[in-house]
Amino acid sequence: MLAKRLPTILPPLNLYEALETTKIHSVAGKLSAADALMTIRPYRSPHHTISDVALVGGGMNPAPGEISLAHNGVLFLDELPEFKRTVLEVMRQPLEDRKVAISRARFSVEYPASFMLVASMNPCPCGFYNHPEKECVCAPGVVQKYLSKISGPLLDRIDLHVEVTPVNFSELASTREAEKSELIRARVIKAREIQDHRFADKEDLHYNAQMSPKMVRKVCQISDDGTTLLKSAMERLGLSARAYDRILKVARTIADLDGSENVELEHLAESINYRSLDRDGWAG
Repeated sequence: MLAKRLPTILPPLNLYEALETTKIHSVAGKLSAADALMTIRPYRSPHHTISDVALVGGGMNPAPGEISLAHNGVLFLDELPEFKRTVLEVMRQPLEDRKVAISRARFSVEYPASFMLVASMNPCPCGFYNHPEKECVCAPGVVQKYLSKISGPLLDRIDLHVEVTPVNFSELASTREAEKSELIRARVIKAREIQDHRFADKEDLHYNAQMSPKMVRKVCQISDDGTTLLKSAMERLGLSARAYDRILKVARTIADLDGSENVELEHLAESINYRSLDRDGWAG
């Protein structure tokens, strides 16, 4: 449900994004005759039995795969460890480069693949690891084996690791209205406007996620206290250089959503907290 709501809080497609998204769906034969131009961000949710070719694209006449059909939108992978490891590993390069190159003997083709990857998984096969009330019945080492189906390099490329706790009955039965998507979207659009202004002189750079490591160090300036906190987190969690950059990008985005000109200590602490799967001992 949360993944399906994501496109509703993302900024609307601009004309360039709408044209590019429409072209991809047209090439793949996914565009209906009634749709002259796609105006809604795509949402793709392939089943875990999907093949490598269906995900990244290919075939005799190379066609766009799910990652290209999700361009400028959301790609949701439910039950992530159930996907074949080879399928997950082929996503590593597109996640970095935001495009996928498909080569065949006679020719090669390049499709854009700038998508937001959202994935969900149970903490263990029985589903009750770290549950506040129910005991996990998995044998020793099973949780670690289950989590190891997802490689470290792929986890590195996922910015936010959020542990979703069970919702109790009082919250389920509550009549209090939750924050509406329109209000969240307004905040997101405002943050995107800040980023558009920040990268106004960069032709191919529009938002924080697209920053290169060099740009990250220029834009995401942190205080001495922030440097100490990040150094401690890097040493304690054993984070990679890629994770370091992503923590700074997320902290900069949190600051933008907060309307803050600088990356404050609380923004950095929140960003570090989103690396839960990097914690030693999380999976036993």
